[in-house]
Amino acid sequence: MIIGLLREIKNEEYRVGLTPGGAGEYVAAGHRVLVEKSAGAGTGFNDAEYQACGCEIMDDRKKICDAAEMIVKVKEPLPSEYDLFHEGQILYTYLHLAADRRQTEALLERKVTAFAYETVMEADGSLPLLAPMSQIAGRLSIQEGAKYLEKPCGGRGVLLGGVPGTAKGKVLILGGGVAGSNACRIALGMGADVTLMDVSAKRLAELEQAFGNGVKTLYSNRANILGELAHADLVIGAVLLPGALAPHLVKKEDLSLMKPGSVMVDIAIDQGGCFETSHATTHTDPIFVVDGVVHYCVANMPGAVSLSSTIALGNVTNRYGLMIAGKGVEKAVADSPALKMGLNCFNGKLTNKAVAEAHKLDYIMV
Repeated sequence: MIIGLLREIKNEEYRVGLTPGGAGEYVAAGHRVLVEKSAGAGTGFNDAEYQACGCEIMDDRKKICDAAEMIVKVKEPLPSEYDLFHEGQILYTYLHLAADRRQTEALLERKVTAFAYETVMEADGSLPLLAPMSQIAGRLSIQEGAKYLEKPCGGRGVLLGGVPGTAKGKVLILGGGVAGSNACRIALGMGADVTLMDVSAKRLAELEQAFGNGVKTLYSNRANILGELAHADLVIGAVLLPGALAPHLVKKEDLSLMKPGSVMVDIAIDQGGCFETSHATTHTDPIFVVDGVVHYCVANMPGAVSLSSTIALGNVTNRYGLMIAGKGVEKAVADSPALKMGLNCFNGKLTNKAVAEAHKLDYIMV
C-alpha cells in the first residue's frame, strides 16, 4: 500500500503522524511511504532521517494525496485540506467528528474511509490510541492552569502548592478517566488541595486507593459541582464520552459562583467542551475571560510538547495502522474489534453511532 504522511497545518501543531522509525516499520512491511517535505520539522525529525528509513520525500502534498491509498496524520483535516482526499482513500488520524459537522460531511461526500484514533476501543473499554494524549493533556492541564493562575497572566495570583503559612490552591477535576487521573497526579505532586469528581463510584474507589488521603473524591452531580465551584481556584474539565459530544457540566450562570481570576482548563474541547462557555483556542492565543473567569481551551494541547507526544502516539498507533495497511480495511476490521470501533466513515456512510446522533444523521453497522 502507498502511505502518505502530511505536515500538520493546524495552528501551532508541531506533531507528526509518524516518526522516522515508525515510517520505517511500514517500509519494512513492504509498503511505500511518501513524506511531505519538512513534515517532521516541528518535532525535530529531518527529511534525511525519513529517507534513511526508506521513505520518499515530496514537496507537493496534492501529489502525495493523489497517490496515497492511506493518509496518516495527527489532527483532523482542516477545510483547506478536504479536497486533497479522494474516494476510497483511508484516513487514519484523530477526527472528533461529533463536534465538527462540516468535516463529517466533507469526508462522507468524498467517500473517504476514516478511522478515528479516539474511538478505537478494546474489549475492556480502553481507548489505546487516545490514552497517551489524554495522559499528556491531563498533565499539561495543571502546568497551564498553574501558569494562568499567576497574576501577570490574568489569574488570582495563587501558587497551587502554597508555602508554609498560606493556603494551598484548590483544584477541582471533573472526570476521573485517563486525563483526569493524570491531572490529579500532577496537582498532588505540586502540593495542591485536590478534589476529583466522577459518575462512577467504582472509579472513585480506585482513585482513592491509588492516591490515598491526598485527594478528596466526590460523586459528580449538579449539587456537588456547584458546591465545589465556589471554592476552586483551578477547574479541570476532563469528561469523555467516546466519540460523542461532551456534556456541559458547568453552565454560564455557574461562573458567578467562582472567584474572580480563577481558571478553567477544558481538556474536552476537541469534543465540544464540557463548559458551556468554552470555545476552542490556540497555543498562540490560548485564553479568554468570561465573567472574570479565565478559560484555557486549546484544542491540541499535546502539540506543545511535540516530541514527547509524537513518540507516545507512534508507540500505540503503528500497530493498528500496519494492520490496516497490511490487511486492507475489511479484513482488518473483521480481525480487530478495536479497529471496527475506530471506523467512523466508510463508502460515504457514517459507521459511528455517537457521531450520527450528534449530527442527526443515519449510520450503518459494520
